[in-house]
Amino acid sequence: MPTSIQAVRFAFDGDAPIVELIDQRLLPTEEVWRRLAAPEDVAQGITDMIVRGAPAIGITAAYGIAQALIIDHGDFDARLATTCARFARTRPTAVNLFWAIERLQARAAADAGLPSRERAAGLLAEARDIHAEDIHACEAMGTFGAELLPGEGGVLTHCNTGALATGGQGTALGVIRSAIAAGKQLHTWVDETRPYLQGARLTAWECITDGLPATLITDNMAAHMMQHGRVQAAIVGSDRIAANGDVANKIGTYGVAVLCKHHGIPFYVAAPTSTIDLQCPTGAEIPIEQRATREVSHVGGWLPADRTDTLAVAPDSVPIENPAFDVTPSDLVTAIVTEQGVARAPFAADLAAMVRRAADARA
Repeated sequence: MPTSIQAVRFAFDGDAPIVELIDQRLLPTEEVWRRLAAPEDVAQGITDMIVRGAPAIGITAAYGIAQALIIDHGDFDARLATTCARFARTRPTAVNLFWAIERLQARAAADAGLPSRERAAGLLAEARDIHAEDIHACEAMGTFGAELLPGEGGVLTHCNTGALATGGQGTALGVIRSAIAAGKQLHTWVDETRPYLQGARLTAWECITDGLPATLITDNMAAHMMQHGRVQAAIVGSDRIAANGDVANKIGTYGVAVLCKHHGIPFYVAAPTSTIDLQCPTGAEIPIEQRATREVSHVGGWLPADRTDTLAVAPDSVPIENPAFDVTPSDLVTAIVTEQGVARAPFAADLAAMVRRAADARA
């Protein structure tokens, strides 16, 4: 099922390069597009989760870096190094961010003999290629993944893995979209995804907007739904996949995988090859982002700092941990779907081959 939902856009306002982001902190009650004319604002937008989702983060960073060099390319290489370092500090877990940065650095190096203005144009072309490739990757993942899902029944998903998290129709939610478009009678069970509520606020909004059959549940209802035969498969996205197939994804994903294992339910992961980190041997080496305690202690804790319409649900003095991600061991993963196909255990060979094929396709 096609979607008109977008997370990030790039345009020129006269000669000024503008990165446009839908403010995902305000969804589903407000649909506000932020027009960001300064690269620092784009970087802060990633940190503040105006945009989130590993592929969308990579696309946004690519546009932000290109924007910086279009605005000011006086000392091109120094400016590039400073800007790339700034974007690298925004979110530590999503490897697509670093993959996109490395691609723009490689493009700049390849164009080193050109005038600065042409090198800046080359960075923008590379950023647009990254965006276009993600649209294609989402479509390909949808095709491969749809074949794995049952002909009918319930599919559980966690966090937001749709158009808001990518450049295209989505990763895990994109697979569900493609399966429904192919005629499968599927109903999506949407985990709310505490504490940031990406499922409740974002995935549910996408499903309502595009007419996908879906029901919202709290995270601690998933086991009950599985026990009563209402979930036939689970599919999630990922922010980083280690070389051995361990998967870092939004906090709570590990628990979903354990529940699936107990109930004999297939647990699938959908992510582009840009999410695979072959330099990371296992999930133990994946850095886990710690986020603000206010996201846990307050309903609406994800809202911008100047918003006062939040509600405390915990004592001020209680200590709080807020890891944004957890790691699901590869032995709990049934299959990993990328734009290059479907990887199965043992994952290392398949994942490495997929990364090579993706690199060859871009060469």
